[in-house]
Amino acid sequence: MSTVSATFEDALGRLPDGYVDGSFRGRPWGVTVKRSEDGKRVWLYGEALCGTEIVSFNLYRLTGSGAILKPCEMSSTKVVQFVLGFEPFFRARVDFQALIKE
Repeated sequence: MSTVSATFEDALGRLPDGYVDGSFRGRPWGVTVKRSEDGKRVWLYGEALCGTEIVSFNLYRLTGSGAILKPCEMSSTKVVQFVLGFEPFFRARVDFQALIKE
């Protein structure tokens, strides 16, 4: 159990809810993020798409200030490095209605 930095929370906050493809250290990864409705818990599960490596954790926001990171069977360092280094691939949204009108 460890506390987390604002930099880590900012990087985690930029990840979208649900599934997203991306890269970490030049390798493709698939990541799923789920946030509780009250915003007090964030769950992340990521897996390398070309191997067997995974990253998984829960982040609990405490009443007042701060948060506690609970990695799932891995070090906090691995989790922090992953979240800070993961680069999502965001696909551009296509406006199909506009295409139909053309």
